[in-house]
Amino acid sequence: MARRPLPRILSSGSAQLARSREIARTAADSATDVLHPLITVTRGLRRLVITTRQRWAATPKDRRGPTLFLVAACVLVVALIPYGPLVALISVMAAAAWKGRVRTPVRTGPDEAETGRLQAIYEALVPYFSVAEDPAPLFAHGGEWSKAFSDYEFDSNGRLTRLRVKYPGYFTDGEPESRTRIEQLLHAKSGRGREYLFSWDEEGNQLVMSVLPALPTSIAAQRFVTVPGETVLGFTDAGAVQRTVPVTEGEETRDAPGVVWRTGPRSKEPHLLVVGEPGSGTTTLLRSIALQALQHGDVLIIEGSGTGEYACLTGRAGVLAQECGLAGALATLEWAAHETERRLIAANRARQAGHLAPEDTKRPLWILMDRPSIFGHLAAADGRTDPQQLLQVPLRHGRAVQVTVVVAEQFDSLDALTEAVRTHTRARVVLGPATFEQVESVLGVEPHTTPTAEVPPGRGYARLGTGSVLRLQVPATPDPYDETTTEAHRQAVLELLPERLERVEAAAPAPVPAES
Repeated sequence: MARRPLPRILSSGSAQLARSREIARTAADSATDVLHPLITVTRGLRRLVITTRQRWAATPKDRRGPTLFLVAACVLVVALIPYGPLVALISVMAAAAWKGRVRTPVRTGPDEAETGRLQAIYEALVPYFSVAEDPAPLFAHGGEWSKAFSDYEFDSNGRLTRLRVKYPGYFTDGEPESRTRIEQLLHAKSGRGREYLFSWDEEGNQLVMSVLPALPTSIAAQRFVTVPGETVLGFTDAGAVQRTVPVTEGEETRDAPGVVWRTGPRSKEPHLLVVGEPGSGTTTLLRSIALQALQHGDVLIIEGSGTGEYACLTGRAGVLAQECGLAGALATLEWAAHETERRLIAANRARQAGHLAPEDTKRPLWILMDRPSIFGHLAAADGRTDPQQLLQVPLRHGRAVQVTVVVAEQFDSLDALTEAVRTHTRARVVLGPATFEQVESVLGVEPHTTPTAEVPPGRGYARLGTGSVLRLQVPATPDPYDETTTEAHRQAVLELLPERLERVEAAAPAPVPAES
């Protein structure tokens, strides 16, 4: 049996009903906008009447007669003076408009959901901040969180962004293990996926937890305002360092807190070790260092992975060598060791003779070595010398003659680094996602912030010598020959490259004319 089509009124009724509702809603909104002043004045008049009735009811009966006489006298005076009724009407309307305005309520404390979060954190801290012998415990099950928490802030999603915790004086805040337990607990209870900073005040028995904003990734490679011997590794939080560096982002120029690494004879951290996972930005940092080093010195590049990440520097002025093979790496590092010794001998002779050091010993020489563990495996298979053994002379004595070594390696190959590399690379950088244990194994101490599982390339931590651990974001310095590189970053790198050296080919000897 064939189905009959529904009547038109039933098939199109829902669409017409929705259209009618939309028209009615639009008309109501328009009427509300037009009549908003009248609605405000009416609401204010109603509130004034209610207030007047309340005050009249609160007036004692023996004072109501004099009050009525005073009001009547005021009305008579207003009626007799010129323009009195008009002024009185305007005053009443203004008072009604002020009384009927919509006022946004001011929050004086956390709402129900935020109170629940604070109470949950308080209950979780009870086992760590309380003992049975305490007669008046600050933390107790079922206690009031307001006594221990102050200066709390929440974001729009109801998640904690700042919290000040007051803890009892007997808590062992001087032990790293005790601190770590509290930080991990607050990190878990406040929400993962964000980076928290924990500031301990041992004298005041207070802990401040705050959420750190993400470091900007928009700073690209450029000519940084530095003096010879200074290299900008990246940028960190405002207030973490005492120096800012002018940077250009698009068409705007601003001052950014930079992590400046100083090299040379007076440097305490003359050599650098960079550690990270694949894709974390270690090669980007070495490329950025190379572009800055080429402004005042020469560079030797030894790439163990052999992927051509430094192809843009091939044949450029100041790039003395760029090797990807084992034989070339050994030859280059052997020359670097001899060059370091030559500079030491020349500088020593000049000092003994009472002269200044020769100019050829003052020009900085940079040795950038990426993934040396790969060369170590190849050398062991061929029975040859590990290229890292040839770094001992530049590492031990390079500081006095402007020779700087930068080594980049991955976490899974840290055991392949020689003792000389581990000992003399006092400036350290960790890039990419890493655990507390991994960061501590490289930097020597745990960071004051909580590492996150997902970070952009070039994001990590830096520690120069025995200084504090700093958050770090490396300036974007991609390979300009990579197809995935944006045009703006490609042009930024290409503008920093030195001029390309032209190869001079030997001319063929002219033929000797035959004797007649």
